[in-house]
Amino acid sequence: MEFTEATWVVGARRLTAAAGTIVGNRYPANFDVLHLDAARTLAVVADGMGDGPGSTAAGRTAVETFVSGSANGSGPAALRAVVAEVQRAVHDAGRGIASLTGCTLTAFVGDPDGSAWLVQLGDSRAYRLRDGVLELLTSDHTAAWLGILNGWYAADSREAYRDRHRLTRYAGHPGMPEPDLLNVSLRPGDRFLLCTDGVSDQIHDRRLADALTERTPVTELLAETLDNGGDDNATAVIIQVG
Repeated sequence: MEFTEATWVVGARRLTAAAGTIVGNRYPANFDVLHLDAARTLAVVADGMGDGPGSTAAGRTAVETFVSGSANGSGPAALRAVVAEVQRAVHDAGRGIASLTGCTLTAFVGDPDGSAWLVQLGDSRAYRLRDGVLELLTSDHTAAWLGILNGWYAADSREAYRDRHRLTRYAGHPGMPEPDLLNVSLRPGDRFLLCTDGVSDQIHDRRLADALTERTPVTELLAETLDNGGDDNATAVIIQVG
């Protein structure tokens, strides 16, 4: 297990972050990529698609490009521009690689005005626990999410299971889709969780709410994914607002 911590100041708020990533029991290597910045308010998680060289190249390229490009600004125009740069970089990285070169990208970026931006491509997730209520702040860019949301089939149907990993947006997509952007306020007591689907598929949202309420360490949360089968690489970032 890899583990890292950071402390940031955003406006009048002090944020503490803890992050970790584990291989799990299914894959021989970790195709998730984690970045927790020590110098500025920035956390990024990416989940490569598949277990080939394209997955490795996409995750590393997307995170490195986003970290570098996001230093230029945190507003919506700047973040859309850096994600467009990510798309181009992942496309270039995939040239000559026979396997699919693509990954998810979910980021938490501090803003000088005292808020933060969430950046979303794919089906990694960002949650917030506020006043005892856990909310999923991001949408999964999957065919299953669209099918369930629009009532095409039930959440526990065979079709939903089939479509849960059919991504409609990701870094490396040939259509170069734009990300979802969400600006969030930072209130004392807020806790944010960024995670790949190796966490959200293995641990029920009710348990995630309990874990954030109880201030369960991120290392214990990742260990719980192993207890539940460890069917995927798992990466998580917990951010607490002081």
